[in-house]
Amino acid sequence: MTGYAACVIPWIVLAVVVVPLVIAGFVATRRSTVAREHPVSEDAQARARTEQEFAEAEAYEEKWREKDKERYRQERFP
Repeated sequence: MTGYAACVIPWIVLAVVVVPLVIAGFVATRRSTVAREHPVSEDAQARARTEQEFAEAEAYEEKWREKDKERYRQERFP
């Protein structure tokens, strides 16, 4: 019985101490990531500017895709 308890005690300590510490570290990291992605000081004007930049980027990407499709057709079927 003593040999069995000596093997099990480290696993119990691991489950009781280390696992909650790892979970707490994950939660803290997640909170800091969310805080950096969405700053509290961001106002409506900054949000609108960001949305406008994303819209412009998406429009540019769509134009680029169309040009790339045309270039692909020209390379494929000369």
